[in-house]
Amino acid sequence: MEIQKEKIITNAEAKEILEKRAEETEPKYEQKNALDHLKKFVKVNPEKTKALLEELGKIEKLRERQIINIVNFLPQDNDDLRAILHKEYSTLSPEEVNAILEIVKKAL
Repeated sequence: MEIQKEKIITNAEAKEILEKRAEETEPKYEQKNALDHLKKFVKVNPEKTKALLEELGKIEKLRERQIINIVNFLPQDNDDLRAILHKEYSTLSPEEVNAILEIVKKAL
């Protein structure tokens, strides 16, 4: 099997894709495990996820991978956000950090 295209997606999008595939055919072992995991831990529906992606995309310092991680983990405070962003956290101003946390709180 050859990889033709790669794209980073949110957990909510992955859950949606796996659910559609499960309706069409019997999922393989790995797909079934992934779907079970996503059903337990995905907190936001795909519509809210898209809105979150758009809102976070307005913060210029955030890259796509960082935005996806924020949407997947939904940090509740500065420590959670620092753990997700690692060294990029220090490049954000306190106002940007607060804006990110407010956007996430609105989605929940």
